[in-house]
Amino acid sequence: MASQKSRSTSLSTLAILALGLALCIQGTLGSIACENLNKDSCAFAVSSSGKRCVLEKHVRRTGEEVYTCRSSEIEADRLKDWIETDQCIEACGLDRTALGISSDSLLESRFVQKLCSSKCYDSCPNIVDLYFNLAAGEGVYLPKLCQAQGKIKRRGMSEIKSSGYVAPGPESGPTKPVKFTIAPAMAPYRI
Repeated sequence: MASQKSRSTSLSTLAILALGLALCIQGTLGSIACENLNKDSCAFAVSSSGKRCVLEKHVRRTGEEVYTCRSSEIEADRLKDWIETDQCIEACGLDRTALGISSDSLLESRFVQKLCSSKCYDSCPNIVDLYFNLAAGEGVYLPKLCQAQGKIKRRGMSEIKSSGYVAPGPESGPTKPVKFTIAPAMAPYRI
């Protein structure tokens, strides 16, 4: 019994120390400007202003590929000064050298499976926030997609493939397509 209580206290102390170390490291980085990040830390980072960083590739006339990091117009919800951890990149099935920000990966069932896993969804708020907003832009509610991932995978994927336009049926006559829009949604906030 005493051994179990001691082990619990040790784990609590270790967790507090780890959190303190993470905050110290983040604090020592100071302000993050996307333009100052290199290829290995740009993708999935968030600047001090709350703008998401994107990696871009340019090819010079000589054929040499040059990578640059810049601020996008996409803002992160409640996050600033954030460089994503390697653990989250791996857990969520992402690639540090990803170029730009796109919802295309939400069409890949293997990626969605990793994104919806507890290792990613419950532990990586920056990535969940990003893909929550990308899914919302496609008219899909990420928690519902994750729920569908476990039940009816094909149906969840077909919801994303829809452009949001409804085409008239063959017998409906000369009607115009209807565009459905949704209000921006906030990602579930977890730390």
